[in-house]
Amino acid sequence: MSPESRRIAGILLILLPTVVFGGASILTMLVGDSDYMANPLRQDLWRAGHAHAGVLLILSLVTLRYVDEAALSPKAKAFARHAIPASAILLPVAFFLSVPGPGDTTPNALINLAYVGAVLLTAGLLTLGVGLLRGRARVESH
Repeated sequence: MSPESRRIAGILLILLPTVVFGGASILTMLVGDSDYMANPLRQDLWRAGHAHAGVLLILSLVTLRYVDEAALSPKAKAFARHAIPASAILLPVAFFLSVPGPGDTTPNALINLAYVGAVLLTAGLLTLGVGLLRGRARVESH
């Protein structure tokens, strides 16, 4: 694994416990916060945020194992290496921060970050997939 991929993997592993904390927080609200329970939109978006955070962080860690083997230019590798983890942050942030208040009945403009995250995720996955289909990258001598 390249130093760049290893650094990003380390950061993602440090971030992963925040997903655990978020799950515990949602559980606490489900059990004892009537304001949270009274707002179905907020429940749905926060649940989606938590699910996307966990799944996309794990996906990011998995894809980092493949970036260095892809037949891509250094810039394309850097794009895939950063775009997929960025989506793991942007999508959940969009879901959580678009309905911060218990009385919010519509998402605010931050919901648009979900679209940015979705585009980054798609572009990063397509870039990496094409690079893997093109063949194995040449091993650079150190």
